[in-house]
Amino acid sequence: MINGMDYLFNLKQFHLTMDQLTQFYGADDHTIKYIEKAMQLTIQGNGEYLIIQAKDERCFEKVKKIIELVLIKVKENVDIDKMLLDSIIKQVNENKFFNDQDVQFVTTYQKKVIKAKNESQVKYYNALQENTIIFATGAAGTGKTFLAVAYGIQQLKKNKTQKIIITRPIVEAGENLGFLPGELKEKVDPYLTPIYDALNTILGTEMTQKYLEKGIVEIAPLAYMRGRTLSDAIIILDEAQNTTSVQMKMFLTRLGYNAKMIITGDESQIDLKNADSSGLIHAKQILKNIPQIAFIVFQSHDVVRNPLVGKIIDAYERKK
Repeated sequence: MINGMDYLFNLKQFHLTMDQLTQFYGADDHTIKYIEKAMQLTIQGNGEYLIIQAKDERCFEKVKKIIELVLIKVKENVDIDKMLLDSIIKQVNENKFFNDQDVQFVTTYQKKVIKAKNESQVKYYNALQENTIIFATGAAGTGKTFLAVAYGIQQLKKNKTQKIIITRPIVEAGENLGFLPGELKEKVDPYLTPIYDALNTILGTEMTQKYLEKGIVEIAPLAYMRGRTLSDAIIILDEAQNTTSVQMKMFLTRLGYNAKMIITGDESQIDLKNADSSGLIHAKQILKNIPQIAFIVFQSHDVVRNPLVGKIIDAYERKK
């Protein structure tokens, strides 16, 4: 301890390269300044040493933990952005530490590691590993769909599944799609942009196209699942809040051997004329005690988009 309330933090113990040290500090010392503002203290950076001016030892220990978690991410080549910093700071302030060092979904074509960013995402990953049918529900922007796609690609790369099937109800188009011009892909694609975004982010556009052409990744509206048995596949049902009970039953009973189903949805975004008819809500009520079926619920504080999104969600929830 230096000068009473000054604490010394040694970065050398993490054996950082110069590039990693630069990544930690960020442009114009962004990381340090962000932590300073969030924790209401002063941090002076001097190469491989930090001097943290904290009001007491408890405050210093919190900041120390934040910096340690950030440095772990740096060593893993994870981008240090506002969302990640907010998530780490929130976990430390709420004393919600989790060991995410082994919770890796997949590595992208750009060599970036997709890992759990909060406790709920860790629970999600564990549920995916341990169950056959997984329902992931809750606030928008929590990574439900993106991580489902990431998990599917991980299983492909590990040769634990043969294909990924991604589907969703096309409520906006009346589901039968008959009145839209063009081929199936042209009809469905406008409603599946988030899925393509996830695939392109992880695989790159070239590999995504190759997987689609070879049928390794299949994307189709929910109506096209009828009558099929889906085996040796990771099957993702997105926007499940817009299924009816009949559609949900139809989908769930497509489950074949060596298959896993991931159902994602947000009950606050039901587009059905009668919200009470949502197959997602019905499924959660009647399937909750069946082995090998898991339910993960994300909250507004799990949002990994702009932190303002969580506050917006909370504001709308309070108005209900």
